[in-house]
Amino acid sequence: MKRHRILDMTLAYDGHFSVELYRLEHTLFEGGWSPPIQRELIERGRVAAVLPYDPRTDQVLLIEQFRIGAVKDFDSPWMLEVVAGVIEGDETPEDLARREALEEAGCELHELMPITRFLVSPGCSSELCSLYCGRADLADAGGVHGLAEEGENILVHKMPAARAIELLHQGAIANAITTIALQWLETRRLSERAPFA
Repeated sequence: MKRHRILDMTLAYDGHFSVELYRLEHTLFEGGWSPPIQRELIERGRVAAVLPYDPRTDQVLLIEQFRIGAVKDFDSPWMLEVVAGVIEGDETPEDLARREALEEAGCELHELMPITRFLVSPGCSSELCSLYCGRADLADAGGVHGLAEEGENILVHKMPAARAIELLHQGAIANAITTIALQWLETRRLSERAPFA
Protein backbone atom coordinates (compact mmCIF):
# COMPACT_ATOMS: atom_id res chain seq x y z
CA MET A 1 0.00 0.00 0.00
CA LYS A 2 1.32 3.45 -0.94
CA ARG A 3 1.56 5.80 2.02
CA HIS A 4 3.37 8.96 3.09
CA ARG A 5 4.09 10.73 6.38
CA ILE A 6 4.64 14.45 6.79
CA LEU A 7 7.30 14.90 9.45
CA ASP A 8 7.39 18.68 9.43
CA MET A 9 6.00 21.64 7.45
CA THR A 10 7.02 25.29 7.67
CA LEU A 11 5.96 28.36 5.69
CA ALA A 12 9.05 29.45 3.76
CA TYR A 13 7.52 32.39 1.89
CA ASP A 14 4.20 34.23 1.85
CA GLY A 15 3.62 36.66 -1.04
CA HIS A 16 1.56 36.53 -4.24
CA PHE A 17 1.86 32.77 -3.72
CA SER A 18 3.09 30.95 -0.65
CA VAL A 19 5.85 28.35 -0.50
CA GLU A 20 5.67 25.59 2.09
CA LEU A 21 8.72 23.52 3.04
CA TYR A 22 7.95 19.87 3.79
CA ARG A 23 10.06 17.16 5.36
CA LEU A 24 8.44 13.81 4.64
CA GLU A 25 8.91 10.15 3.93
CA HIS A 26 6.95 7.74 1.76
CA THR A 27 6.74 4.03 1.03
CA LEU A 28 8.96 2.64 -1.73
CA PHE A 29 7.74 0.47 -4.62
CA GLU A 30 10.23 -2.24 -3.62
CA GLY A 31 9.06 -2.12 0.00
CA GLY A 32 9.97 -0.18 3.12
CA TRP A 33 10.19 3.58 3.59
CA SER A 34 12.26 6.31 1.96
CA PRO A 35 14.69 8.26 4.09
CA PRO A 36 13.32 11.69 5.07
CA ILE A 37 13.26 14.01 2.04
CA GLN A 38 12.67 17.73 1.69
CA ARG A 39 10.26 19.24 -0.87
CA GLU A 40 9.05 22.79 -1.52
CA LEU A 41 5.38 23.23 -2.45
CA ILE A 42 4.04 26.33 -4.16
CA GLU A 43 0.62 26.68 -2.56
CA ARG A 44 -1.63 27.81 -5.38
CA GLY A 45 -4.93 26.17 -4.49
CA ARG A 46 -7.89 25.63 -6.79
CA VAL A 47 -8.30 27.39 -10.11
CA ALA A 48 -10.79 27.22 -12.95
CA ALA A 49 -10.35 27.96 -16.63
CA VAL A 50 -12.73 28.22 -19.56
CA LEU A 51 -12.50 28.29 -23.34
CA PRO A 52 -15.35 30.55 -24.54
CA TYR A 53 -16.83 29.05 -27.72
CA ASP A 54 -19.55 30.30 -30.07
CA PRO A 55 -21.19 27.24 -31.70
CA ARG A 56 -23.08 29.39 -34.24
CA THR A 57 -19.88 30.75 -35.79
CA ASP A 58 -17.40 28.04 -34.66
CA GLN A 59 -15.23 30.74 -33.05
CA VAL A 60 -13.25 30.76 -29.82
CA LEU A 61 -12.06 33.53 -27.56
CA LEU A 62 -8.48 33.57 -26.30
CA ILE A 63 -6.86 36.25 -24.17
CA GLU A 64 -3.33 37.62 -24.26
CA GLN A 65 -1.46 38.88 -21.21
CA PHE A 66 2.01 39.20 -19.69
CA ARG A 67 3.25 36.12 -17.79
CA ILE A 68 6.33 36.17 -15.56
CA GLY A 69 6.93 32.44 -16.10
CA ALA A 70 7.74 33.07 -19.76
CA VAL A 71 10.33 35.85 -19.36
CA LYS A 72 13.34 33.51 -19.69
CA ASP A 73 12.51 30.82 -22.20
CA PHE A 74 10.23 32.34 -24.83
CA ASP A 75 10.56 35.09 -27.43
CA SER A 76 7.84 37.03 -25.64
CA PRO A 77 6.31 36.83 -22.15
CA TRP A 78 2.87 37.70 -23.57
CA MET A 79 0.89 34.45 -23.75
CA LEU A 80 -2.27 33.41 -25.61
CA GLU A 81 -4.49 31.69 -23.06
CA VAL A 82 -7.97 30.64 -22.10
CA VAL A 83 -9.73 32.66 -19.40
CA ALA A 84 -8.69 31.53 -15.90
CA GLY A 85 -8.50 32.57 -12.28
CA VAL A 86 -8.16 31.49 -8.66
CA ILE A 87 -11.26 30.29 -6.82
CA GLU A 88 -12.10 32.50 -3.85
CA GLY A 89 -13.93 31.54 -0.65
CA ASP A 90 -17.05 29.42 -1.25
CA GLU A 91 -17.02 30.12 -4.99
CA THR A 92 -17.57 27.07 -7.20
CA PRO A 93 -15.34 26.43 -10.23
CA GLU A 94 -18.35 27.22 -12.45
CA ASP A 95 -18.94 30.54 -10.64
CA LEU A 96 -15.28 31.44 -11.07
CA ALA A 97 -15.32 30.60 -14.81
CA ARG A 98 -18.31 32.90 -15.33
CA ARG A 99 -16.83 35.72 -13.19
CA GLU A 100 -13.43 35.61 -14.88
CA ALA A 101 -14.98 35.52 -18.37
CA LEU A 102 -16.66 38.83 -17.57
CA GLU A 103 -13.61 40.39 -15.86
CA GLU A 104 -10.95 39.25 -18.32
CA ALA A 105 -12.89 39.28 -21.58
CA GLY A 106 -16.21 41.09 -21.13
CA CYS A 107 -17.82 37.80 -22.15
CA GLU A 108 -21.00 36.29 -20.70
CA LEU A 109 -21.10 32.48 -20.63
CA HIS A 110 -24.47 30.79 -21.20
CA GLU A 111 -23.63 27.13 -20.55
CA LEU A 112 -20.55 25.32 -19.25
CA MET A 113 -19.35 21.93 -20.47
CA PRO A 114 -16.74 20.24 -18.24
CA ILE A 115 -13.54 19.22 -20.07
CA THR A 116 -11.38 17.80 -17.28
CA ARG A 117 -9.84 18.40 -13.85
CA PHE A 118 -6.07 18.10 -13.34
CA LEU A 119 -3.01 19.15 -11.36
CA VAL A 120 -1.12 21.70 -13.45
CA SER A 121 2.41 20.95 -12.19
CA PRO A 122 2.31 18.35 -9.38
CA GLY A 123 6.10 18.23 -9.06
CA CYS A 124 6.07 21.60 -7.30
CA SER A 125 2.57 23.10 -7.05
CA SER A 126 -0.83 22.36 -5.49
CA GLU A 127 -2.64 24.11 -8.37
CA LEU A 128 -5.75 22.06 -9.21
CA CYS A 129 -7.55 23.20 -12.37
CA SER A 130 -11.19 22.61 -13.33
CA LEU A 131 -11.35 23.22 -17.09
CA TYR A 132 -14.50 24.03 -19.08
CA CYS A 133 -15.75 25.00 -22.50
CA GLY A 134 -18.28 27.82 -22.23
CA ARG A 135 -21.00 28.57 -24.76
CA ALA A 136 -20.98 32.27 -25.57
CA ASP A 137 -22.15 34.76 -28.16
CA LEU A 138 -18.85 36.19 -29.42
CA ALA A 139 -20.33 38.62 -31.96
CA ASP A 140 -19.22 41.69 -29.99
CA ALA A 141 -16.16 40.16 -28.27
CA GLY A 142 -12.96 42.19 -28.26
CA GLY A 143 -11.10 44.98 -26.54
CA VAL A 144 -8.83 45.26 -23.51
CA HIS A 145 -10.08 44.05 -20.14
CA GLY A 146 -8.94 43.07 -16.65
CA LEU A 147 -8.89 44.54 -13.17
CA ALA A 148 -6.46 47.44 -12.73
CA GLU A 149 -6.15 46.70 -8.99
CA GLU A 150 -4.83 43.23 -9.92
CA GLY A 151 -2.38 44.65 -12.48
CA GLU A 152 -4.29 43.04 -15.34
CA ASN A 153 -4.02 44.30 -18.92
CA ILE A 154 -5.71 41.67 -21.08
CA LEU A 155 -6.28 41.76 -24.84
CA VAL A 156 -9.15 39.68 -26.26
CA HIS A 157 -8.64 37.67 -29.45
CA LYS A 158 -11.67 36.22 -31.25
CA MET A 159 -10.85 33.74 -33.99
CA PRO A 160 -12.17 30.71 -35.88
CA ALA A 161 -11.66 27.51 -33.89
CA ALA A 162 -9.61 26.12 -36.80
CA ARG A 163 -7.21 29.08 -36.50
CA ALA A 164 -6.74 28.54 -32.76
CA ILE A 165 -6.00 24.86 -33.38
CA GLU A 166 -3.56 25.85 -36.14
CA LEU A 167 -1.77 28.18 -33.68
CA LEU A 168 -1.54 25.27 -31.24
CA HIS A 169 0.14 23.08 -33.87
CA GLN A 170 2.50 25.92 -34.82
CA GLY A 171 3.73 26.15 -31.22
CA ALA A 172 2.18 29.58 -30.60
CA ILE A 173 0.23 28.24 -27.60
CA ALA A 174 2.77 27.70 -24.84
CA ASN A 175 0.78 26.88 -21.71
CA ALA A 176 -0.68 23.58 -20.58
CA ILE A 177 -4.24 24.66 -19.73
CA THR A 178 -4.84 26.23 -23.14
CA THR A 179 -3.15 23.31 -24.90
CA ILE A 180 -5.48 20.84 -23.18
CA ALA A 181 -8.57 22.94 -23.98
CA LEU A 182 -7.69 23.29 -27.67
CA GLN A 183 -6.74 19.61 -28.03
CA TRP A 184 -10.11 18.71 -26.51
CA LEU A 185 -11.87 21.04 -28.97
CA GLU A 186 -9.92 19.63 -31.90
CA THR A 187 -10.85 16.06 -30.93
CA ARG A 188 -14.52 17.02 -30.62
CA ARG A 189 -14.51 18.73 -34.01
CA LEU A 190 -12.72 15.79 -35.71
CA SER A 191 -15.29 13.37 -34.30
CA GLU A 192 -18.10 15.68 -35.43
CA ARG A 193 -19.19 16.23 -31.83
CA ALA A 194 -18.79 20.00 -31.75
CA PRO A 195 -19.61 21.48 -28.32
CA PHE A 196 -23.20 22.66 -27.77
CA ALA A 197 -24.31 21.42 -31.21
